[in-house]
Order: sequence, then C-alpha cells, then structure tokens
Amino acid sequence: MNKYPIGLQDFRKIRKEGFIYIDKTQPIYNLIDSGNYYFLSRPRRFGKSLLLSTIKEIFNGNKELFEGLWIHDKWNWEQKHPVIHLRYSQIDYKGLGLVEAISKELDFLASEFGIQLSEESIALKFRELIRKVAKNGRVVILIDEYDKPITDYLEDLEQVEKHRAVFKSFYSVLKDADEYIRLLLITGVSRFPKVSIFSDLNNLNDITIHRNYATIVGITQQELEKTFAEEIADIQTQQPDLLSKLKLWYNGYAWHQDADRVYNPFSVLKYMDGRDFRNYWFQTGTPTWLVNLMKHNREFNLENIEIGENALSNFNVENIATVPVLFQTGYLTIKNYNDTIYELKYPNKEVEDSLNDALLSAYRNVYPGNDSMAVTNDLGKALKNNDIPRMIKALDVLLSTIPYDHWKAESESIFHIIVHLSFKRLGLDVRSEVHSATGRCDVLVFTDQYIFAVELKLNGNAQGAIDQIVEKGYLRSYELDPRKKIAVGINFSAEKRAVSEFLVKELK
Repeated sequence: MNKYPIGLQDFRKIRKEGFIYIDKTQPIYNLIDSGNYYFLSRPRRFGKSLLLSTIKEIFNGNKELFEGLWIHDKWNWEQKHPVIHLRYSQIDYKGLGLVEAISKELDFLASEFGIQLSEESIALKFRELIRKVAKNGRVVILIDEYDKPITDYLEDLEQVEKHRAVFKSFYSVLKDADEYIRLLLITGVSRFPKVSIFSDLNNLNDITIHRNYATIVGITQQELEKTFAEEIADIQTQQPDLLSKLKLWYNGYAWHQDADRVYNPFSVLKYMDGRDFRNYWFQTGTPTWLVNLMKHNREFNLENIEIGENALSNFNVENIATVPVLFQTGYLTIKNYNDTIYELKYPNKEVEDSLNDALLSAYRNVYPGNDSMAVTNDLGKALKNNDIPRMIKALDVLLSTIPYDHWKAESESIFHIIVHLSFKRLGLDVRSEVHSATGRCDVLVFTDQYIFAVELKLNGNAQGAIDQIVEKGYLRSYELDPRKKIAVGINFSAEKRAVSEFLVKELK
C-alpha cells in the first residue's frame, strides 16, 4: 500500500521513509542551473516548502536521496554549497515579536554551521551570517513563506506596517551580496511591493507566472495517472468516470496560459488516502478576513473576471483589491490571456462550492456555514421540477435565519446576492445582472429543462417584476433554445424579512 505524505514537507523524510514523491527534479534542475535570484508565489499547501527542502538536499550533495529521480545522473553531486534555510512558519514572531524571533532563528542557523554571530541588529546579523557561511562556498539562501508575518496581521494595519519596515531593513543586505550568493529563492503567497526584495533587488526574477515553472509545484495530469496508477485502476472498478471527477474537483490551476493545468496536491493526497470527494484544501483554513472583505465590497459574482497584468501580481495592504488576492491565494486562476489582460475563473468544483458556501454564510451572518446545504438542496429540487412555491419557501428559510441584529435590507442587493449564491452553491449555471439591448435581468438560471428569468423587487410588487421581464425581453435571446422559459417575479418585504408575494409566467 502506498504511503501518502499528507502534511509532510521534508524531502529527506519522504524519501527515506518510502512516501510517494512526484518527481519535480527536472524543472528544479532548470531553475537552479539557469539563474540565481528568484521569487515564486503559490497558494498555501501547494508544495512550496517541499520544493525548498528538495533544493536544500540537492545543494547538500545528498545523491542517495535522489535515486531513481530525473536529476540523479544529471547533477554534479561533488559541487556542494552551504544552505541557509529560513522558514517563517517555524519562528515565534507572534510570541516574541518579529525582530526577536528572527534574531533567535539567525543564531540557531549560525549554530548549525558552528558559527557565532556578534552583530546586534537583524540586518547586520543576516549579513554576517551570509559572509561567514560563504567561506565554505557561495551560499544558497532559501526563504519559505516570507510573507507570513504580514498576511497573519492583515486586519491590523499598524502591525503590518511594523513588520514591513522590519523586512525592508532585513532584506536590504541581499542587494550587495552577489559575490556571496549562489542561489536565492524566496517563496510566499503574496507579493507585497513595499518590501525591499521587490523594490531593491532588481535582479530578482519573479517566476510566479512563467511557462517554464508553471508546474514546478502541483500535479499535472500525466503525473497523476503515472504516480497513482495503482489507486486509479482499483477505484475505476467501482467508478469508471474517476478521472473526469478528479479533474472536476481538484484540477484547473494555471500559472501560465500555455502551460498544463495542475491538481491541488493536498486534495489529491487526501482523496487517495480516504477515497471520498470532499473539500479538503478549503477546510485547512480559508481566511475569514477575505470572505468579510468580499462581503464589505458587495462582491459575490466571480464569473468573467478580467484584470491587468500589473494589478494581478501585487498586494496593496492599504487598499486591498479582492481579485489579485483571490488569484494569489488560489481561489481564482488563469483562464485566458490577451494583450496584457488576464481572464480569471474558479479553478475547480472544490474551490467554487466552498467559497460560495462561505460567502452565503457571511452575507447571512450565519456561522459556521454548514447549515445552508440542506436548504439550497431543496432549492435545487424545486428549480429542476419548476416548483416555484417550493423555491420561494426555501428562499424564505434562508432569509429567516439571518439574525435580527444583522438585518440590513437597505436595498434589494442583499436579496439579489443571497439568491445568486444559493443557486450558485448548487452548481447551477447562474448569471447575474445579464445585459440585453433593452435592460438588465437580475438573475438568469439555467437547468436541463428550464431557463428562469428572475426579477427581484424590494417593497414593490411581483406583477411589476413580471412585466419588466416581458417588456424588456430578458428571455428573447433564448427563443431558439428548446428549454421552457419561465419568468419569476419576486417581491421581498423588508419589514417581514421574507418574500411577500411572487408570480410565475411561462413565456412562449
């Protein structure tokens, strides 16, 4: 039986103890052989730490760990380099403060080389460490999750600014250290432009979106079918459509428009271990602040998102733009690219379902968000059977669970958002604010048998909503579609916090 390295990030442990390892040594070889200064951004639990651990073992010359891997007979194992491996996930910056935590870690790293540091400030200490270690050969510097002390405090801008100032001084010593450095690789989730590694190190190659390194972490289709051939063959006896389901649930991530899409490695390993389709990656920690930010900005519809190339890569903490953050953290991925404009989309079912569920809970102010699925399932059954009274009842249940002190129905937008997310949570084809030649439909919902045009009113009347659908011709574009066209007018009462009336009309 195969052993799955779930949560393991140590290359030596994985290889020594016989865990599955997906061979990434060819792109790693290309990376370390062709340049010296790199930055790589990827979402959490995507293999960044394992990547750095693998590189560390290569430069330590541990050839025996690479037996059977691509790089084994390609690398000069006699040419070793000392490795400074700084991992922010392992230092106690929350308890000690960032400066003290870094200082202690530098002392620990120095002790591994048999060195004592005499400088007081962390910047000078870092420079001293690099210069003293480099007496044994040019240094490889691997910095893992450089941005964690910033992203952990995004709801405390004063603390963010303090940590950013610390980093600006700390990393500034790298600027004039070329003669001592063989390789510098910095990884993180986000790119903070005011940290000196981006403003001062003009030779730092950001390979986040790069065709040659788009699959340096993650699992390609070919890697999936080769590595898990035994499991796939076994499961396919009961689930012949396994590969298509795996692709639907966990594939879809892209960091270059022309490169292969990759699977989330954490979710694939969890699936192979338990063999149940679940939202594994999302459950490991979706930041509440991100969902709350989307709610604050009244953002909920992530279809057909377009963004410029420069805006996609940076994270401005003073004025957080949701779309770049969603891309950098793995909730959106590249769909297409045209003339410096990226079109983004959800990577897969796991992310889309989970984020919609989290948003639906946030907009309803109901936490945790595990109670909505039963109600939205009822909503789905009603739509598929064209049972509008049952649909209205399900919507009423969703609205009735919103705590009274959180009720803010100052416009019909909150109803619109809840309706959209409720349908979207079911995996239906839902389109909001659809423009036509004569107007804009609130919501269009497509099922196998029906096309529903839903118009929402607050403290108005359902007849006016129906009339608007008909007069504006919201369903006219679909006249040649064989599915039945249903107009649904819904009026909400802000006072009752419920649907006060609805009307349904089938259009020919």
